Amino acid sequence: MAATILYDAEVTINAVDLSDRVKSVSLPMSVATQDGTTMGDTWMEQLPGLKSWSLTIEFLQDFASGKTHATINPIFGTTVAVTVKPTTAATSATNPEFQGNVVISEYNPLDGAVGDASSTSVTWPGDGAVTVATS
Repeated sequence: MAATILYDAEVTINAVDLSDRVKSVSLPMSVATQDGTTMGDTWMEQLPGLKSWSLTIEFLQDFASGKTHATINPIFGTTVAVTVKPTTAATSATNPEFQGNVVISEYNPLDGAVGDASSTSVTWPGDGAVTVATS
């Protein structure tokens, strides 16, 4: 199986495709561990606890209708559906679609220095499970 090179990732926020403004995307998932060590153990035992995930995106800022600001600003402070795929091709086993809800908990509409491309980076916590569709 070939390695995946991200050059055409698909990112939708609240059913709006913002892929053409995404510079990077990351979807880390984790499991909190709980200490399950008991008397007589000589090594710590770790038990899997609650799962969590978040979505980190770096966008190029764009104030046009249907783009970055017009999509994120009105939903700031709410929970919305998101989807992320490695490519814009059809969802499949080799192009899975990650689906879930995130809390739009942060947004920085202006960021950059003189001469820079204006961008905004966000990290939004997942609300509930992230699921993976393969068809």
